[in-house]
Amino acid sequence: MAFDWHADPIDSDTPVDASYRNTQNVRRFMCVQCGADFRFDRAFMAWIRDGAAKTMGEVVDEWLRRRA
Repeated sequence: MAFDWHADPIDSDTPVDASYRNTQNVRRFMCVQCGADFRFDRAFMAWIRDGAAKTMGEVVDEWLRRRA
C-alpha cells in the first residue's frame, strides 16, 4: 500500500519516494522539525523530488543546512 502523504504519520525515517507530495501534513512535520520559519521554495522542492533516495530526516537536515 502506498504512503498517504496527506494522512499517514511522518517521521525522520519516512522514505521520500515517487509518490511524495508537498501536503499540509508534510508542512506540519517540517515546521515542527525546522521551526516556524520553514518555507518551501522551488529549488528545495526540486531537490526533494530529484529522484535520489532520501528520508524525511535528510530533507529536514538539507533545509537546515541551506538556512545556516
